Amino acid sequence: MKYNNLEAFRKKLREHKLCKGMIITMTDPVVSEIAGEIGCDFTWIDAEHNLLDPETIMHHIRAVRGSDCAPLVRVPWSEWGIIKPILDAAPAGVIIPMINTAAEAAEAVSCCKYPPFGKRGFGIKRCSCYGSIPFSDYLEAAKTDPMVILQLEHISVLKELDRILQIPGIDSICIGPADLSGSMGKPCDYDDPEIKKVLDEIAGKVKKAGLYLGTAESLTADWRQRQVDWIANMSDCGALLAGARTELKA
Repeated sequence: MKYNNLEAFRKKLREHKLCKGMIITMTDPVVSEIAGEIGCDFTWIDAEHNLLDPETIMHHIRAVRGSDCAPLVRVPWSEWGIIKPILDAAPAGVIIPMINTAAEAAEAVSCCKYPPFGKRGFGIKRCSCYGSIPFSDYLEAAKTDPMVILQLEHISVLKELDRILQIPGIDSICIGPADLSGSMGKPCDYDDPEIKKVLDEIAGKVKKAGLYLGTAESLTADWRQRQVDWIANMSDCGALLAGARTELKA
């Protein structure tokens, strides 16, 4: 959809370009404008761990229009009433956290799809370009717009991973290494052989299933070897902190 740069983002993914993005935690949409201006392929608007209300999220989504930056929103939780207004704001994709079972994955997809494929409600506004496109065309586009991205971040997901990856309507899997390693009793110990083995296994199965692989982490040799397709390798606060420290030392 022309409002969210999804076509540009998907084109980069199809061409096997590693897409890099910025995690957005601040309320001021200027940080999203900056992300688009410096050439980020996407933003990760994080409504799970930050106090971003729906109106603020809408401003962040709008802020990258005019760039090639695709706004992704991580919703606070996989719940129909939470996801619904975010979809109506027309992000390029929604990241749905802490999916551990096939049943949870199917429910998350259902929240993002209109009937008969799901249970998304018809509260159409910005997502249909304010009614400027034919309704039938909008419904056709809505089958694949926005991207549905499920985040796996607990060791228990391994029990049902194969079943999850077979569920129709999933565009991408995002691995949450911090919480996943924490669930194994070794928070953020990414050099631990057991942690590496689990991350490698999930990544390998995601790629074999033909889904895009994403994460939010530093772009290490391990993630390159896992053939990550998109990675949120910076944040607005992190960039501010790093730049300020550099200037102070100078």
